[in-house]
Amino acid sequence: MAKQLKITFKPLPNGYQETAILNFRDTLEQQLRSNGVQIVPWEQATKEFSYDVKIPFTPWKKTIATRVVKSEVSAVVDVERYPSWLGKIKISIAEKLYQFYSRFVWKQKISASKITQFIGWAEENIRPLEDPTNTQVIVLTKLDREFTNPQLPYPKKIPIGVSTLIRTFSEIVVGISDTQLSILNMNLSDSTFPIEEIDRFVSRSLIPKVYVPILPLPLSRFEVGQYDPMQSDYAAKLVQMGKELADTNLLPSGFKIDDVIKRKSHRDIVDWMANGRTGVSYGFVAYAEPPQYIGASELAEWEWNNLSPVDGFSSEELRQNRIGRRYIKTKIVDRIAYKQLPDIWVVSSRSGSNKTDLNLETDVLRIGLQDKLLLQLPTGINPNAGDIRPSYDLYVMVAIALAAALYAPNLIQQGMPMVHFHGYPEMQWFEANHEYCTGVHNPSVPCGTYESGVFNFLGIQNLVNQYGDTIALAGLVEPDHGINIIASDLSYLLDRLKSGIAENKIELGGRHFSSLKSSVDRQLTVAQGVAQS
Repeated sequence: MAKQLKITFKPLPNGYQETAILNFRDTLEQQLRSNGVQIVPWEQATKEFSYDVKIPFTPWKKTIATRVVKSEVSAVVDVERYPSWLGKIKISIAEKLYQFYSRFVWKQKISASKITQFIGWAEENIRPLEDPTNTQVIVLTKLDREFTNPQLPYPKKIPIGVSTLIRTFSEIVVGISDTQLSILNMNLSDSTFPIEEIDRFVSRSLIPKVYVPILPLPLSRFEVGQYDPMQSDYAAKLVQMGKELADTNLLPSGFKIDDVIKRKSHRDIVDWMANGRTGVSYGFVAYAEPPQYIGASELAEWEWNNLSPVDGFSSEELRQNRIGRRYIKTKIVDRIAYKQLPDIWVVSSRSGSNKTDLNLETDVLRIGLQDKLLLQLPTGINPNAGDIRPSYDLYVMVAIALAAALYAPNLIQQGMPMVHFHGYPEMQWFEANHEYCTGVHNPSVPCGTYESGVFNFLGIQNLVNQYGDTIALAGLVEPDHGINIIASDLSYLLDRLKSGIAENKIELGGRHFSSLKSSVDRQLTVAQGVAQS
């Protein structure tokens, strides 16, 4: 990951004197270099850009000259900047100009890049970017003691975290004190690290987040169709699942963009980057349907040898039969099997919906994975409606379902419920009766990204290779962000989650993550000792 990144550091404001942040900034640059990240000097990472601001029907015209960060730069590191009274006046003027232009001059919605360039001259906390979808902003600031307090309930952390991201106008905020580091992004991570572990912080948490920006898939990536949720048993089960989880408080409602972002320019930027979504929620519920096969689900080796290659793929790994069904070579422990890639279908809550009070007719989408991604909306729903968007986590959903079909078919043969929440259980919550946990040491890529889907897929594969394919429940950990819990039976999953809440063995936030990591580290130490003996 690191060797593919280019990061620049914006020059410090005059008179900046936050010693802990200055020391961390120097160490961060060294750590990034040592991990293979290319550090690009500010002058090379940016280019001159100028544009005219003119009020129609008046002679007033102003040419604004600034520097924009080039699109090939992965991230820009800056410190939080606090506007003076003069700066606040400039911000007010810029916002009024933007509102005027939005209403009377521009004939269509403009990109986030154009908006930031238009108002960036007035706001020090806006770093003009040539491509905001490719370049992330990392802001260094003082550690927020309230936000990182492990005793503060997670729902109370949501408005604090969101306000911090909006105030600093950044994708990633690093909090710094003399003893601790914290990292915050739109996943609302509340992870903290001892200052002595800055090398682990950089390599396992910061670099993966820079490498994989959080971006929703646009509808253009799907073949869009419709289905009747009233005829889907799994859509009905999903609605029931959400209602049953209401009392656990594992799925907080999140926020509406218009409610937390007051300035029109800022709302328009977030709206553009969120691809029409009007809100953000934390967690998801989904239900995988049984996989769909056409023909034999598994072949003998001689049958595999008679299959044709698939363009763009290695014939040692993937082949297809005469009707185009694809087969993949898998290895489970020491057994080689040639399995059909089934059609995968998952019903899931739409992005921004109330997961614990889903409307069967409007809130449940159906996502398919064949040789392409498919999206089915409830009958009668307009695909151009702003609130009808698939979850950010769709890669994770289909990856888990596909892995279960290939490696643990008992998990999914009757359908498989899935829940993701931004917290963790204690390791002691997992029972000895075929309940397992994996992923604690994965790089902390943001949940919902393609890479996160890969790690979840490999998690199922690793569990089967380690414990066999009889899995009653599995926890797939996404460090810094939460956990995906899956099971073969809905009632069993609900009972286990409810008992974990009642026994204080599951909660939102990062407090229980340390127990998971410690338990896994102890298991690894014991296993290594046995192997050596």
